[in-house]
Amino acid sequence: MQGAYSEIGFVQQILSLNLVPRENGTKCGNDTSLCGFSEMWYGVFLWAVASSLVFHLPAALLAVATLRWHKVARFMPVAILLMSILGPVCGGVLTSAAIAGVYKAAGKKMISLEALVFGVGQSFCVLVISFFRVLATL
Repeated sequence: MQGAYSEIGFVQQILSLNLVPRENGTKCGNDTSLCGFSEMWYGVFLWAVASSLVFHLPAALLAVATLRWHKVARFMPVAILLMSILGPVCGGVLTSAAIAGVYKAAGKKMISLEALVFGVGQSFCVLVISFFRVLATL
C-alpha cells in the first residue's frame, strides 16, 4: 500500500477508527470520513463482524466449559461460533448495504464513529432479538 497508511500498523489503524484504507490517496472532508458507498458499507460491515465475534466468543467459551462432558451438546460451541460469522455475512451484508445506500442517496459523508455505532448496533439488535426469542419459549 502506498501513501499515509503504509507507515501505521493495522492495530493502530483499527484503534484510530480508520477501517477503510484509501489506496488512491483521495481525501474527503477529514481523514476519517467515509465518502463512497463501498467505504461506508465496508466500515459498517467490519464493525458488525467484530462486535458479533465479541458477543459470541464468550458464549462459546462458556458452552465449552459447561458442556464438555455431554454426549451431544458438546458440539454446541461450534454452532455458536459459526453463527457469529454466518450471521453478519448473511444479514449484516444486506443491512450494512442499506445503511450505506441511505447515506449515499442523501449525499452525506459517514464518519468512522457512525460506522462503529451502526455496526455494533446491528449486533446488539441481533443479540436482543435472540434473547427475547429464547425467553418466549420458556
